[in-house]
Amino acid sequence: MAKSSRRRRAAKLMDRPSASTMGEVNPDDRISSLPNDILLNILDRLDVRNAARTSVLLRRWSQLPAMLPRLVISAPDLLPSETKTKKTNGKLVRRTKAAVAEALANAGLSNAELVQRTNAAVAKALADAAKVVANTAAAKATKSILARRDPGGCTIRLLSMTFYLKDDAPISVGHSVASAMATCKIEKAEFIVLTEKECLECDVYDMENYGTRFVSFFNECVNAFAGLTRLHLQNLRFAKSDFVSNILVTCKKLNYLGFLNCDTEDWITLQVEHAQLSELSIVNCRFDMVKLAWVPKLTCLAFEFWVSFRKPPLSFGHVPLLEVLRLSNVALNRHKMVKLSTFLHETSVRDLRLGFKSEKIWVQPECLTRRQAYVFCQLRILNLLSIPEGYDLTWTMFFLEAAPSLKELILTVIDHPCEMEMDQKVRRQKSYSRNKGVQWESPTSNFKHHCLTKLTFFCFQYEEYMVSHVRRVMKAAVNLGDVYLYDRLTCIYCEGEEPLKPIVFPKTNKQMSSVEKQIRKGIESPAIIHFLAAAEISDDYRARVTEDC
Repeated sequence: MAKSSRRRRAAKLMDRPSASTMGEVNPDDRISSLPNDILLNILDRLDVRNAARTSVLLRRWSQLPAMLPRLVISAPDLLPSETKTKKTNGKLVRRTKAAVAEALANAGLSNAELVQRTNAAVAKALADAAKVVANTAAAKATKSILARRDPGGCTIRLLSMTFYLKDDAPISVGHSVASAMATCKIEKAEFIVLTEKECLECDVYDMENYGTRFVSFFNECVNAFAGLTRLHLQNLRFAKSDFVSNILVTCKKLNYLGFLNCDTEDWITLQVEHAQLSELSIVNCRFDMVKLAWVPKLTCLAFEFWVSFRKPPLSFGHVPLLEVLRLSNVALNRHKMVKLSTFLHETSVRDLRLGFKSEKIWVQPECLTRRQAYVFCQLRILNLLSIPEGYDLTWTMFFLEAAPSLKELILTVIDHPCEMEMDQKVRRQKSYSRNKGVQWESPTSNFKHHCLTKLTFFCFQYEEYMVSHVRRVMKAAVNLGDVYLYDRLTCIYCEGEEPLKPIVFPKTNKQMSSVEKQIRKGIESPAIIHFLAAAEISDDYRARVTEDC
């Protein structure tokens, strides 16, 4: 009891600027005279680099970074500028240029091609060097801030570490975090483990190399992993098939686990049993089967891209709280259509997102019996993402007929050049579908839906099949309140590229009025139609129509 009261008195004293510290304060410096909790609130809004820089202002400021309730340290945020990297790595640039010149001496390249190859090699070498610097800085910042942390001080609400799987920095971070876990109270601890190469740049050798590095890191820092609540991994191939299961066994506190572009040498059945896991993301991974055997707290699942399999290698066991489900795939001719009533029969999802990556529709529209439709009875939000352009959309109505409680329907119809395979020869070799659409006819004439209140249509164009579909939904949804028709979405990767088809979105008041009249012709609907530019999309909706890759 006495110990607790001493801590409270010490905390109050810390909240007040000391007399000696106040003596150093410039009379015009009103910020430094503020209480610690307000200063900490200010620092909490800065990244770690800028927060650390404030420590040079006064002795009092130097204590504050170690008192922050949220410690977010990210190596990518600490990357030095390209100019600074070039200045400090002159020898590296010269060595790289010499190595490229020697390797391509007899390649018969033109001067322009040689310059291009040399510049690319130098850019890569400098980028790798910058990542080493940033990683080292992240490890040092982690060690410094956590070492100065008062064990009896305030709780760390979030400790988030993002670093590259390179050199000894990850182990240094792991040891620092493990020590902090042993002495301080930490509510949430997160590792985001990056690799030098991005997902699309990695070959099998890279993934095996990264996998070996991660296993060494994991085995060296087991105590840190045991205390994590969030873990994101990418571009790893594990030599031992049971290692993924070891992660689940060791990291007993995990609430979130994410795998991006990961697999094992021998494709395995990944059996997921975890008492605390509430979010699981498996994107572009090659596991023979993922069985959600016993995940009683799982509420959100993302399972995307099973290109190597004819049907999604996923099965649902005990997942009673699963509400949010994200499924996406690039469907080829060999892929089987997925009957969602069978695939999801053990679930009761409320928020469903299905992504098609501008390729073949892989969902099989169904005429469901009442028993089969039970899987959709809790569905409230449906988001159909990257539907290919130019195909009839009637098949989406089967969701309305199957989901009587659906409140919001979101459609995005777009051919996305930067995500699609555009080479016709490659498309033929890999069996991409020429006909991407699917046909469906409702068995119920004059169907009415009574719960849908909101229809959002991204990349709407003044084309007959889109106008007809908006009419179809408005006619069926008798209580529809708002219809939001957005112009084509912009993509930073598609800048400068012409759309595959001309954009025909109504922009003037006259055009909007004309399209609205055509939509409403012969329909009595209370819905208000809104025509909106892409720039008017809220951050929340932009996140909904952005697929992870």
